[in-house]
Amino acid sequence: MSPEDEKYYENYFDLFITEGWKQFMADLEDTANSFDIRNIENEAALKYAQGQLVILDRMLNFQSSMRTVYEDLQNEE
Repeated sequence: MSPEDEKYYENYFDLFITEGWKQFMADLEDTANSFDIRNIENEAALKYAQGQLVILDRMLNFQSSMRTVYEDLQNEE
């Protein structure tokens, strides 16, 4: 792994241990848990809600994804 790549991941890992990141993740979890698809009025609204949930899921799993990619890169060396 190049020094630039190493620094790239280290910057994220530094971010992930901050209280601000933990607060952001808690807020995203609250938002994701507040979705109620039972009262969606039509297919377009359902697709919109699905898109929002996909984005929230990607954000909530970002830390885990970054760690996995980093570990995979290290294992390749």
